[in-house]
Amino acid sequence: MTSLNSSARADADATPPEADSTVAGHLGQELVHAISTVIEGKQDIIRLAVTALLGEGHLLIEDVPGVGKTMLAKALARSIDGSVKRIQFTPDLMPSDVTGVSVFNQQTREFEFKPGAVFANIVVGDEINRASPKTQSALLESMEERQVTVDGHTSALPPPFMVIATQNPIEMEGTYPLPEAQRDRFIMRLAIGYPAASAERSMIDTHASAAALESLQPVTDASTVAAAVRAIRAVHVADDVKDYAISLTSATRQSPEIRLGASPRATLHLVRAARAHAAMDGRDFVLPDDIGHLAVAVLSHRLLPSAEAQVARRDAGAIITDLVESRHVPVGGRHGR
Repeated sequence: MTSLNSSARADADATPPEADSTVAGHLGQELVHAISTVIEGKQDIIRLAVTALLGEGHLLIEDVPGVGKTMLAKALARSIDGSVKRIQFTPDLMPSDVTGVSVFNQQTREFEFKPGAVFANIVVGDEINRASPKTQSALLESMEERQVTVDGHTSALPPPFMVIATQNPIEMEGTYPLPEAQRDRFIMRLAIGYPAASAERSMIDTHASAAALESLQPVTDASTVAAAVRAIRAVHVADDVKDYAISLTSATRQSPEIRLGASPRATLHLVRAARAHAAMDGRDFVLPDDIGHLAVAVLSHRLLPSAEAQVARRDAGAIITDLVESRHVPVGGRHGR
């Protein structure tokens, strides 16, 4: 059987992409470099965050307090010279605070729509699980369809549009778990983790004397990011690579360790992220390596492990890792960047 990596290269040579993704890849690298000046020692996490942006997705950052969740979200937003809105999710936050509201104008005797915080290129939602399910659901339409409907009036959101949400998985007091429908709309879930000792010392030296975020200058603008996203859509995905992605998501639906598997939207998100990952590696075609490398970040937050798996302390990430290792991929393609 012809290797998937060889097939991907052959098909890419036969069918060149409609748009040049080289510039988009360089832009992604510039964003990673800029954000790395604020977030110490987390190059891989930053790269995944930028991959989510260029892959037309939304990002869920889930970790314990104090590791830089909000800092990463704000750094990514600040590195783009576009509109940015921050929403502090609280139990008393109303859906109209997010989407907007129609207000009666006494002079014109007509209702006027006042846009909410969601009308921005980058929306930073801090502690999203502290808002009520009713308020959380206000984001569903905007995250999937990139539009907002209020009182029968539909307004498109400006491209690019990205929601970067943070939440603390440990402190459950006063929180509402994200519904599965909303978790499925995030292209990735990232956990930043604690820094290495050397990175933590560098952070002390940098952040104790000045606000690193304040010195971060934008490296691009919203229109350039939107153009990069369009270019990345043209990154070629061979049929064998598509089948490989489908086999992974299908395996989650059949695994006895998982009671809720990945949705078809998860397959689409996996391929979108793989296109962005390939472009940032300087390629105009996707390899199985890209799919395997991103599988845990893209799929794990969508899955519900079975009771038996939970008793065995098998989380979704470990299950996905085993599924990736069990798929038929050439030995040389198992360990992509």
